[in-house]
Amino acid sequence: APLSASRLNIALRDGAVMLPESGRIAVFRPRADMDLSALPQDRVQVIQGFRPDHDALAARGFDTGVAATGDFAAALVCATRSREETRALVAQAAALGGPVLVDGAKTDGIESLLRDIRKRAEVGEVVSKAHGKIFAFTGGDFADWAGDPAGRELPGGFVTRAGVFSADGIDAGSQALARALPGSLSGHVADLGAGWGYLSRAILERKGGKELHLVEAEHAALDCARLNVTDARARFHWADATRWRPPAMLDAVVMNPPFHAARAADPGLGRAFIAAAAGMLKPSGKLWLVANRHLPYEAEVQARFGAVDELAGTGGFKLICAAKPRRARR
Repeated sequence: APLSASRLNIALRDGAVMLPESGRIAVFRPRADMDLSALPQDRVQVIQGFRPDHDALAARGFDTGVAATGDFAAALVCATRSREETRALVAQAAALGGPVLVDGAKTDGIESLLRDIRKRAEVGEVVSKAHGKIFAFTGGDFADWAGDPAGRELPGGFVTRAGVFSADGIDAGSQALARALPGSLSGHVADLGAGWGYLSRAILERKGGKELHLVEAEHAALDCARLNVTDARARFHWADATRWRPPAMLDAVVMNPPFHAARAADPGLGRAFIAAAAGMLKPSGKLWLVANRHLPYEAEVQARFGAVDELAGTGGFKLICAAKPRRARR
């Protein structure tokens, strides 16, 4: 069972945290495997912009959206890896006016978050369990935690937001891959895990491109990409790249795949991206990939492609160009 399950169930069962008898409950950023069975499902709206988690929670019957809509009597904030994003969620939840429950693991900074909230609001009983904490608070002014709704601007005029990948600067791996791309990338191309669009803009600067699909699972990152990539050839897809299918087979796939599914590194995610890329390329298509040096992707690339070249990378990153994709056997 997921760790957060027991905290929420125990806290509600023992009355350490209380929910109003009626009214809707906003649940911000729960992961797909979180046990929400202690909540009255018919009163819950889940707010989750990460597509795989969003779809999994919707499949479990939850009213699921990417933004809180309507009135709420209470809220539950599930802390994320990003301190800024979690604070913004707390500010959003507090602004709804009801009690706010906060749940998180130690690795998500729940202890410092609790200390900071105590300075501003009335915090009730704290339940510590499974390397984390859950507590509720009421009142307090958190407006300064809301962050900048317009996002922040990076060099080059790129807009990013708290919580998205490389929110504070252009990722060095993506920069290395952008420099290594050939002068022409013709035809139909996809950027898998496009993030806020840095690589996509570099792809569209190459000659010969007809259409570029930006495929990104994080809704907030894709919103940024729409601002950063204004070329008419861009197509935006809020989707899990490992499950997305292009409208027609592609001439090239470019990617800097994520390697964290949760807090721990998960090379399986990158391998799934590589397999997906092989399945969407024409026989003449090519994959351009950047990865951290320590990630074991070579075997997957060799299994999925008939020709693999390692390009000149950097100290921390390897760059791979792969051709002759192999169709996955059904």
